[in-house]
Amino acid sequence: MVRRLGDLFTRLSHRFIPHPFVFAILLTLLAFLLALVWSRATPRQVVTAWFDGMTGPGGLAFALQMALILLTGHALAETHAVRAGLRRIAGAARGTRSAVVLVSLTAMGAALLNWGLGLIVGATLARAVARDARARGVRVHYPLVVAAGYTGLLVWHGGFSGSAPLSVASPEHPLERLTGVLPITTTLLSPLNLFVTLFFVVAVPLLLAGMAPREESLEEAPAHPEEVADADDAAPLTPARRLEQSRLLVALVSAAGLLYLVLHFAETGWRGVQLNPVILLFLLAGMLLHGTAGRYVASIDEAVKGAGGILLQFPFYFGIMGVMSGTGLTERLANLSIGTAESLGASGIPVGSAHAVLTFVSAAVVNLFVPSGGGQWAVQGPIAVEASVRLGTSLSDTVLAVAYGDELTNMLQPFWALPLLAITRLHARRIVGYTSLLMLLVAPGPALLLALFGAW
Repeated sequence: MVRRLGDLFTRLSHRFIPHPFVFAILLTLLAFLLALVWSRATPRQVVTAWFDGMTGPGGLAFALQMALILLTGHALAETHAVRAGLRRIAGAARGTRSAVVLVSLTAMGAALLNWGLGLIVGATLARAVARDARARGVRVHYPLVVAAGYTGLLVWHGGFSGSAPLSVASPEHPLERLTGVLPITTTLLSPLNLFVTLFFVVAVPLLLAGMAPREESLEEAPAHPEEVADADDAAPLTPARRLEQSRLLVALVSAAGLLYLVLHFAETGWRGVQLNPVILLFLLAGMLLHGTAGRYVASIDEAVKGAGGILLQFPFYFGIMGVMSGTGLTERLANLSIGTAESLGASGIPVGSAHAVLTFVSAAVVNLFVPSGGGQWAVQGPIAVEASVRLGTSLSDTVLAVAYGDELTNMLQPFWALPLLAITRLHARRIVGYTSLLMLLVAPGPALLLALFGAW
């Protein structure tokens, strides 16, 4: 049954899922229409909010951060040491089912530590599994293996880089007047989050294994270059070449960066696991493992081919975020959630359960328009928390409901798949059929758990 559904969703995605940039344009136009019709904003208000969102310093800076995550992660994955480690892990795959279980568990485990790490590890392991299987004469269905590598984005917001839980755990956060400081023991380490995370870790690999097509339908990976060529080949050793091949230069600058990271994490602990330190860690690890500046530059030059999608599309998504926040669209979604929760409460359904589930559903919808977890919390967080205060429901459950909705529709929203697709060299439509079906199959899990905990 799951295999047939996987085949159906794959056929539909091949036919109807456009390039992610076209998807971004369509969502932009939909946001315009909703703002004009539902929020009754003027055309001038809509286009002004859109432009302000596109060109705001936060959006442009975040686009560069995402590109750097891709470049430094890709370069790190191309080092000899990392490729050797991935080959050892990949060797455990004996077919498509074992491959997707292996890749999904590894990607989710890494994403619970840091979402960027999970994304890069999932992509590089998926490619390593395909390479190793080809070398051993084992056939695996490459699109499904790559889809498994994307599943870290299904659990990340309940992990130690989750934007919403980490935000409310920080002193003087923007919503402190409403929530106070909510330590991670009430969110990330709460029974609710532990149960939801356990559900994903168990259900996702089993469902993906069930989607494995029959032998005659397997689609193997396209040929990939085995490694980036070294820059240190036989060329005249000019003074410039000696600098490019110098391990001392790389060691000195890396030592300075590592000293900063040690001091940073000693002071901040888990709260310090944020985007910029992770980028620096990837950068330093890649430089050290490549050994020389010349080799690292050659690897970055290869990786940069996949960064175009992020640099092109992210301003559009911040433009959508600007439309939603600047014209009141997000507030209307929240007010709809409050009104519905109050109506369900009057009919006998616990208000806490109704509000948690409705927040989860609305967050899943908002994530299609604002695919940044931090950006979505900035837009939806104040309204969700205000609604929770008015209804008297659990603030911690509200934070987690936003987090679960945000991560769920990552399986349909192709933006965050761009780094993975660049590394694995697949089109979005090749994996979205599997990931969207997975999204539909697992969605009842967090919804049911939110309802149960909300009733207590």
